[in-house]
Order: sequence, then structure tokens, then C-alpha cells
Amino acid sequence: MNKKILNSGVVVFVLIYVVIVACDMVCSSNELYAHLRYYTKPSILGALITFFLLQRKGLNVLTFRLMILALIFSLAGDILLLFVDRSQFFFIAGLIMFLLAHVMYILIFLRKRDNKKKVGFFLLLTVLYGMSLLYLLYPGLGNMLIPVIMYMVVILLMSNTAYFRGRDVSRVSYLLVFLGSLFFMLSDSLLAFAMFYKPIPLENVWIMVTYASAQFLIVYGVLEQKNNTLLK
Repeated sequence: MNKKILNSGVVVFVLIYVVIVACDMVCSSNELYAHLRYYTKPSILGALITFFLLQRKGLNVLTFRLMILALIFSLAGDILLLFVDRSQFFFIAGLIMFLLAHVMYILIFLRKRDNKKKVGFFLLLTVLYGMSLLYLLYPGLGNMLIPVIMYMVVILLMSNTAYFRGRDVSRVSYLLVFLGSLFFMLSDSLLAFAMFYKPIPLENVWIMVTYASAQFLIVYGVLEQKNNTLLK
């Protein structure tokens, strides 16, 4: 990998992105500013979509369309989850939006599937992880059991397709996307743990840090696969 510095546009975006995420964490952790989350939380994906559109030149058309759909579904999910305290409908609708986002990511990652990699150890690890988490959550799931299992299967599949990526992508692109998929698993696990098992200290902070990192790493990794210029 070349050791040249990141271009200034990327550096500027990263700084802006960090500020937006930090503002959202402050608002999610302080009742005084909680109403501002209706602006700060959607701004995270809004900024990321803008970054993606500005950096997309040279990206495959189908990959571009799938990425835009993934990001739009994620933005819709973020907005819907802001209203979960009003009705369970918003949680289910948000879950569906993120499920669709993960399906888009799966389709993107499958386009770069490395057929030389064999299904095995990583798949076993993720299955064991999912079963362990489900064992903890099960008593508190109630009528959300089936939707949560379906979502869990999809996100584990997303992480596995990221792991089996590799054809025609650089090592940097591969690592960014794979790490992003793991952060996504962690973020969703923290959210589920806090909702259905027991509260986590500063849960909103940890959930948003891992979530925002996941989305950025996946977007950055997919952009880098286009011509390996972003990180050169």
C-alpha cells in the first residue's frame, strides 16, 4: 500500500463526520439536548451520502446504485428508530429498513466474492456468536422473536459476505469493509442487548460510535475498490 497522505477532501470529511457523530452522542446522552437528535442523527447518514456522491467517480454503476439504496435504507432506519418510544411499529419498520440495507450490502459484497475462500471457521464463529446472543436475549424478546432472528441471520450473512470478499479488490478495501461489517454486528448487538436484556452504561454512545464507524468503513472500503486511489 502506498504511504501518501489522504487527499484533503477526505480529511475534511472525516473531521466533519467526527463532529456530527460527537454532537449526536452529546444529544443522546443529555436530556436537555435530546430534541436535537431529530437533526443530528439523520445528519450522520446525510453527510455520508454526500461524501459517497462526491467520491463515486469511477465506481461500477450497479455497485453505485446498490450503495445508494443501502445508505437511503439506513437513513430511513435511523429516522424511524428515533420514534421507538411512541410505538413498537417504528422499531419494526426501522428493523425492516436496516434489513434491506444489509441485503444491499450483501449483494455488493457478493459481486467481489473470492471463490477460493472456503466456508468454514469464520462462518462457525458467527453462528456461535449469533446463537449465544440469542440465548441471552430470548427471555425478553416476546413477540419480537421471529423478526429479531430474521434480522440476525441477515446481518451475520452480511458479515460473512464481507469476509469472503476479495476478488479484484485491494487489501485496504477488503480490510475496511470487513472491519465495517464487524462494527455493524457489534452495534446491532449492543442495541439488542440494551433493548431486550439489560441497559448498558452510556449505551447510546457505544451504539452510535460503532454504528457510525461501521457505515463509514464500509462506504470508504467500497469506494476504494473502484480504482485504489483514495488511500494511495
